Amino acid sequence: MDLSRLSTCTFPLKDRPLAQALPIIAAAGYTRIDLLGRMPHFSLDASECDPQAVQALAQANGLEIANLGTYVGVGLASDDRAEQEAGLQEMMQAIDVAASFGARSIRVFRPHSAIDDPAKIDHIAPWLRQAADYAASKAVYMGFENHGGPLCGDPEQCRRLCQAVGSPHFGVLYDPCNLMGAGADYRAALDIMQDHIAHVHFKDGAVDAQGFHRTMLGEGDIDFGWIMQRLEQIGYDGHIATEYELADPAPEVGLKMWYEAYQAL
Repeated sequence: MDLSRLSTCTFPLKDRPLAQALPIIAAAGYTRIDLLGRMPHFSLDASECDPQAVQALAQANGLEIANLGTYVGVGLASDDRAEQEAGLQEMMQAIDVAASFGARSIRVFRPHSAIDDPAKIDHIAPWLRQAADYAASKAVYMGFENHGGPLCGDPEQCRRLCQAVGSPHFGVLYDPCNLMGAGADYRAALDIMQDHIAHVHFKDGAVDAQGFHRTMLGEGDIDFGWIMQRLEQIGYDGHIATEYELADPAPEVGLKMWYEAYQAL
């Protein structure tokens, strides 16, 4: 896999101001980031965050913003049309900011929220189709992450939602480790969702007698070589973001170790 497509999430530094977080990421070797869509890293609320200042800070550290990790679109699950309209506008705002950053994609939905329900698919699909059409006009992709909910954690339901929306600019943020942690087969999931991969996260984990636990990248049960080969076969040409979520070692050490581990995959 081309290292130029590698990025990393700012999530492991979520409690530090962006001005402190970005130099750590740059020092680890990364040139692209998945920007966490909440403060102190980023917000769509103009009273909390200035997008131009965020982009300038990234550029000052030699970093490009590859993905905007927002949680937009939850309002689409509402039965109140005004809340759905507001959810759509929120998604369009995130798309506009992503396009201004030169980011390829945004993340949509909040994990384990009201929208994470297969019964809502027909309800939300027309709204998501509008958002996807707008995203296509801005050359931005939207992806919802494979968390362990009844919709987002079920590959068949993920595919069903993507098919209902029917746009190449809307799909799944494929996270094999999240799927493993939810008891799903990440290999089968990739095959099921292969026509709808919008973005990819890499972290590692293992299952033993005590259950699932996360590990250092390359030390768990995830077969990243197989995943990379399959992504190449299906023509995925987007970014892959490492998502460091371990408490030890600290991100200053762990991010660099994961950058080197990714190189070795």
